Amino acid sequence: MEKVMNILKPKPNPQQLLRDWQRRLRNECRNIERQIRDIQREEKNVQKAIKEAAKRNDMGSAKSLAKEIVRSRQTVNRLYENKAQLNSISMHLGESVAIARTVGHLSKSAEVMKIVNNLMKAPEVAVTMLEFSKEMTKAGVIEEMMNDSLDNALDSEDIEEETEEEIEKVLTAIAGETAAQLPEASRKEKLKQPATTEQVDEENNIDDEEDMEEIRARLARVRS
Repeated sequence: MEKVMNILKPKPNPQQLLRDWQRRLRNECRNIERQIRDIQREEKNVQKAIKEAAKRNDMGSAKSLAKEIVRSRQTVNRLYENKAQLNSISMHLGESVAIARTVGHLSKSAEVMKIVNNLMKAPEVAVTMLEFSKEMTKAGVIEEMMNDSLDNALDSEDIEEETEEEIEKVLTAIAGETAAQLPEASRKEKLKQPATTEQVDEENNIDDEEDMEEIRARLARVRS
């Protein structure tokens, strides 16, 4: 009975499909904007923690947190790229509907297919784009794609490697004055060894490590 109802149910026209897709694309863009704000807000807390670690002469923890900031900024850059590509899909879909008014049906779009395929490789929007690809394939806008892109996106942990130079730049920009006051030999040693190796109060060291882990965990959550 359900199959019969589906057959009898009128198919949405191109304009209806477009409005629905564009509405969902706008929602996805708003979700991206929200995630970017969350990451940037959390980054301010990490910057504060880096300065405090530098004041304690704990450059190991400071560098570890600087690495997290580099990762977060890479994520933000990817999110901005994703948002731009989502807007591009919306634009191309509008062009496809304009053509459909003339020919009576939606035609395949190589540009939309290319962008959807690219976004399916982005971990942040891969699942959403898989849903879009199925619907657009059914509507005849793109050809059927393999799921390899989604698998690769979900299996990929870090798309970009943090370079030592990038980490040092962040560390210098945030805690440069404090770090510069340390003797060079002492600073290098601090970067190699964690704070728990120093002869300071053990309970304070444990608390500091727990605080650092909590900060890293919060930043990781807003990136995901």
